[in-house]
Amino acid sequence: MHRTLVIGDIHGGLKALRQVLERANVTKEDTLIFLGDYVDGWSESPQVLDFLMELRETNNCVFIRGNHDELLLDWLTNDNKNIDEGMWFKHGGKATVLAYASVTNEKKQIHMEFLRLLKDYYLDEKNRLFIHAGFTNMNGIEHEYFPRMFYWDRSLWETALALDELIPKHSPYYPRRLTLYDEIYIGHTPVTKINETVPIQKACVWNVDTGAAFIGPLTILDVDTKQFWQSETLPDLYFNEKGRN
Repeated sequence: MHRTLVIGDIHGGLKALRQVLERANVTKEDTLIFLGDYVDGWSESPQVLDFLMELRETNNCVFIRGNHDELLLDWLTNDNKNIDEGMWFKHGGKATVLAYASVTNEKKQIHMEFLRLLKDYYLDEKNRLFIHAGFTNMNGIEHEYFPRMFYWDRSLWETALALDELIPKHSPYYPRRLTLYDEIYIGHTPVTKINETVPIQKACVWNVDTGAAFIGPLTILDVDTKQFWQSETLPDLYFNEKGRN
């Protein structure tokens, strides 16, 4: 059976990615939508990118750009104007830099090309939006003045989280952003911040970042049935590492 599966933030956790794809019994018939942040955190960021490039040879894959993916591309291309190295290292970049110490220049070029081709978002035929973080323009993604908000914004999730059906959808005070798409799938802000480790829906927004960079598992979700599968928690898979903790 053909399924559309969405995968949350991986953050260098290849073991978790392999495990969750196996637990979901992913086949070549399944479409896989990755929400970004493939790197920064655990020790296998280059290997995650290699694995994803292999996976697109067998599956229909959609790769969304995350903010950490942009940071890695900037570092690989020596474009440091947007990098605060101290901040980046604190939030997972150090593990990535260490991992790339053993990667050849040829492989780095291949990774740079992969990162350049990541999508800012994906809107399917059922008006379901897949995006790493969010958007700020009240009229939607096509009108966004600041494209970097697609992978840096947190206000969309915070608005949905605060709203949580307190205002009726037909009210003039209901945020227009939350009426434009039937469903919005995001990562970026882990649900562990609200003491959860499973995908959470607020308004029309589904947050699939279940904290794999920190103490949670990696999650894959069937967007039609809402069934989901999870890996072991990342600290259990990388017991001698800290991730972003």
